[in-house]
Amino acid sequence: MDQCNHGKRTGTKCIDYAEHKYIQINDAEYCYLEAGEGPMVILIHGYPDNAYSWEHQIRFLSHAGFRVVAPFTRGYAPTNTKSNSYFDRATLATDIIGLVNGLNQGKPVFLVGQDWGAAISYGVLAAFPDKVSRAMIMAVPHPVEINRTLKSSPRHCIRSFHWFLFQLPWLPERLIRWSKGRLLSCLWRLWSPSFNDEEHVEQVIGSMLQNQGIEDTLSYYRAAIQPKYRDPRYVHIFARLNDKIKVPTRVLCGQQDMRKEMLPRAADLFEASADYQWNCIDNAGHFLHREQPNVVNDEILKWING
Repeated sequence: MDQCNHGKRTGTKCIDYAEHKYIQINDAEYCYLEAGEGPMVILIHGYPDNAYSWEHQIRFLSHAGFRVVAPFTRGYAPTNTKSNSYFDRATLATDIIGLVNGLNQGKPVFLVGQDWGAAISYGVLAAFPDKVSRAMIMAVPHPVEINRTLKSSPRHCIRSFHWFLFQLPWLPERLIRWSKGRLLSCLWRLWSPSFNDEEHVEQVIGSMLQNQGIEDTLSYYRAAIQPKYRDPRYVHIFARLNDKIKVPTRVLCGQQDMRKEMLPRAADLFEASADYQWNCIDNAGHFLHREQPNVVNDEILKWING
């Protein structure tokens, strides 16, 4: 399929492995990539990234007999979000449920998330367990374990320096825009130092620099720590985001990513029914799905096939 006829919206590019489609979810007009037929797999990207990050997984899973949906989460063009919108985990989890309800008639899906997509996925699994059959999480341990580790490990605080920087008002967005996005490309090099993904990273950053992309995506980090950035309508959902997970879940981490140290310690955050498992991928850092796509694809297929 040739996808050069999608109106050339901000943030889009021509691709041959999926269609660009749109759906209204809550206060956002979501853009998502879709390919294949069969049981639905939703792929949720991280930061700084977008849905094109999943190109290898979309090709593989759609050919393997799955209907693959990869949304550009709110704040990432071409998804269109209203001004003064919220970007907290409860809002983001609710958006994913909107996708499940709108595209899969509310029936359970397979869920795959990386980085912020992982954080969103943990929230979906905890607050809406009936909407997911099985989940594959990448690069980010359970948020509760991250918080526990940061309280006792200076090394991990340094690894997560951007979390603290992004809490500051106005300065991070000005630094990113002043550097023309070079701060974001530095994050890619820090997190996946042995991998050159320049063309993809340039597309991601170019898209984020347009309109309110930088400001909106920084709001993810601010809402995670500062309650004033959270939608008060979803306080009841926010309270459930870190409940013990019951859904079968496997977590992958790059062998070069120090966050792998947290994976065994997160086991107490899952019920026995989750059959919590984890594994490290050799020769990979944070963006393991792009660094070792064949290995990751095989891991995903094996897990979701049960």
